[in-house]
Amino acid sequence: MNVLSRLNIASDSGDWRARRLSNLSDDPFILDGVRLASVEGFIQGIKFPVGDPLRKLAFLSVGMTAKRLSRQADRQSRWVWWNGREYPYGAFVHHKLIERAIRAKFEQNARAMKALLGIGDSKLVHELGHSEGLRTSLPATVFCDILTRIREETSRAVK
Repeated sequence: MNVLSRLNIASDSGDWRARRLSNLSDDPFILDGVRLASVEGFIQGIKFPVGDPLRKLAFLSVGMTAKRLSRQADRQSRWVWWNGREYPYGAFVHHKLIERAIRAKFEQNARAMKALLGIGDSKLVHELGHSEGLRTSLPATVFCDILTRIREETSRAVK
């Protein structure tokens, strides 16, 4: 198995593991009884209030289709909505909510978990060749920290 010292997580990577770890990957999961097509679809969908048809569309979307839906969300909103609650956008609780979705993805998708465990102790980075916007839902460092925690916890549990 090819273990790298550093793995850049990106949906367009030449490494299948990096693509699979991306939030844009087609790894459906269920969170709180709601079927979601991808983590990216979840991240973008919760930006739309309950009842907005774009919310449901985002939840069913993967890849750049899901990512592009964020352009139609209210850029001035300070909230995301999930499971009957409002969460402050960009706050710790918002990131913990996204972490729950990421964990569900890996718990419910064996290939995604295989990719995560298959990278060994590689340092995870998320560098896309441009700076993050001020309104980034999930900063790269937070994203990589989440994946690293899941990998370490799972590795300990299977030993």
